[in-house]
Amino acid sequence: MPQLVFSDYPTQIFWLVVTFVALYVVLSKLVLPSIARTLGDRDSQLQGDIARAEKLRSEAETTLAAYRKAIGEARAAAQAELKQTAEAMAAEAARREGELAASFAERARAAEAGIAEAKTKALTELKNVAGDAARDLVTRLVGAAPAPQDVAEAIQASQQGTARQERA
Repeated sequence: MPQLVFSDYPTQIFWLVVTFVALYVVLSKLVLPSIARTLGDRDSQLQGDIARAEKLRSEAETTLAAYRKAIGEARAAAQAELKQTAEAMAAEAARREGELAASFAERARAAEAGIAEAKTKALTELKNVAGDAARDLVTRLVGAAPAPQDVAEAIQASQQGTARQERA
């Protein structure tokens, strides 16, 4: 086996050292700086991405807070407008109800006045009818017509007696 030939060791060690130094120089001057530069770029890009992500997160939190505030203000404004509209509608309904009640009251007063007028007219007519009937009855029973004044006094006395009975 050639590797066990001890006389070849010094030349093998020499070429090992030369190869190792050459490989070391090539790696340290060409490859390792490129790898270090790539790792440095990658690290700075990661740091930049992390910083940008933090900035975006803080902007998102600020935007979310503003959104929540705007939603709260919009809800409050909507509630205030709803309350104001409800109050306006209630006031309008109360006004219309008052107008309707006044209209009904006016109609009721007019109807009561018409009823009172009709009652008065009916009572007047009733007195006349009662007087005519009493005169006709007395004329048929007695054969002579009574004086209109006597009939009116009899009807008046009858009404006063009826009024006293109603009060008692």
